[in-house]
Amino acid sequence: MSYNRENYIRIREEFEKRNLRARQEADRRTEELHAKLPDVAIIDRELSMTGVRIFAESMNGKAGLDERIAKLRRENEEARKIRAKILEDHGYPADYSSVKYACDKCSDTGFIGSQMCDCMRRELIMAGYESSGIGNLIRTQSFETFDLNYYRQTPEQHDRMALTLEKCKQFAYNFEAGSGKNLLLCGTTGLGKTHMSTSIAKVVIERGFDVVYDTAQNFLSDFEYERFGRSTGDSSESRTQKYFNCDLLIIDDLGSEVSNQFTISCFYNVINTRINSGRSMILNTNLREKDIRERYNDRITSRLFGEFNIFLFFGKDIREQKTQE
Repeated sequence: MSYNRENYIRIREEFEKRNLRARQEADRRTEELHAKLPDVAIIDRELSMTGVRIFAESMNGKAGLDERIAKLRRENEEARKIRAKILEDHGYPADYSSVKYACDKCSDTGFIGSQMCDCMRRELIMAGYESSGIGNLIRTQSFETFDLNYYRQTPEQHDRMALTLEKCKQFAYNFEAGSGKNLLLCGTTGLGKTHMSTSIAKVVIERGFDVVYDTAQNFLSDFEYERFGRSTGDSSESRTQKYFNCDLLIIDDLGSEVSNQFTISCFYNVINTRINSGRSMILNTNLREKDIRERYNDRITSRLFGEFNIFLFFGKDIREQKTQE
């Protein structure tokens, strides 16, 4: 797994701060108790000396050591009971000065041993939704909401879309970074290409991979800014590096952009670089094969039709069908 690097660094820092805040707040509550209840302060000082007392007992020889340590533990337990009673008598819960973590499993560190805790994984997934570019779409579009009933104009059409859905699920649930597997989703407007690619993105993000999703127009706007918009000496982070580095790049609405030598060069550079490095892509387009070949040069089309699994979307515009329901 390779979560988005910026998200990972930011969330790790947030967990470190969360853990520190929990401990600092516990210290503040302890100081409050010590100021108001001197007997509690005395007990806490005694309890804090437990390690020293155990070490001292161990230095007195092994004979009867287990019994002596057991006696210390009984004394500590009794002291804790007295402490809890004092707190309760003064209106405090027994655990008032304990450290209270948002996640007791990892103590707000994000890890249990060397394993990432579920709480941190959930936050990385949510951050992945937002940084992918389709945070809002993912909330409503998934494999579970992809309805094959909209493809029942003919039995053959339904069967082919059912197979496409199954193949796309396999792509998502078996996704591996560096596998070099690519999809080209083709079909006219309103047939579910965006819904399908969003569903794939959702699963891939939840499995811990870094996804970038954008329209062809936004994609090229970033490259235009890099080429023509940045001022001399501008040290701001590159807008385009994410298109090369993410585990899965999804470009929606390929063919809607203004086509010229610059845009063709940008597409070729990203597609060719990602293919050479084994980084996966999904491209959605309303164009037919004939239109793609006419619009893009041979260097691009040879890669699209040679390195991508192509799925054709059939049927009637789903938006129109929904208005008739």
